[in-house]
Amino acid sequence: DYELCEEWGHLYPIPREDLINLHREHLLHLLETGNMEKALQLLQRIEDPGICLAISEQALDQHPNLAASHFLADYLTAHFYANLTTARRNEIQALYMGSKVLLTLPELSRVNYYHLSSRPLLMLEQLLMNMKVDWVSLAVQMLHQLLAVQETGFTVEDIDNLLSKYAGKALNFPFALKEKRS
Repeated sequence: DYELCEEWGHLYPIPREDLINLHREHLLHLLETGNMEKALQLLQRIEDPGICLAISEQALDQHPNLAASHFLADYLTAHFYANLTTARRNEIQALYMGSKVLLTLPELSRVNYYHLSSRPLLMLEQLLMNMKVDWVSLAVQMLHQLLAVQETGFTVEDIDNLLSKYAGKALNFPFALKEKRS
């Protein structure tokens, strides 16, 4: 049905907003069904970069599943980096990093941390609080790799400070000194 609507749009003029809505819903449908290749082809068929940017941003703002969010954040960063404000750029890159970290976690546990996908440092802190040390190790490695090539709202030092804070708390043992009796 989406493809039929798209063909119809080539024959008759469709208002810009309706065209954006049509392509956004088609894109989300393709992403939700896991058809990333067709989703990319759809975005490449759109000739107007402004419409393509609007579709991608609106689709991302609807908080699709993990794979779709990761795809859209990557696509926006790769194709529209210069068109985004600094705040929006940082937001999208944080979502990209968060989704990348989520993909390192065991599949059944991802749902517990998905709501933190746009806040990778908070996700890392939650993993630390839940004593998921092995997962934290993978997440830190992934974030270090990503921060080496991308600029975002936080740095490697922020990660190190968070780890130091929780390492200090792990070593903090409250106890009472017993007096020696003679």
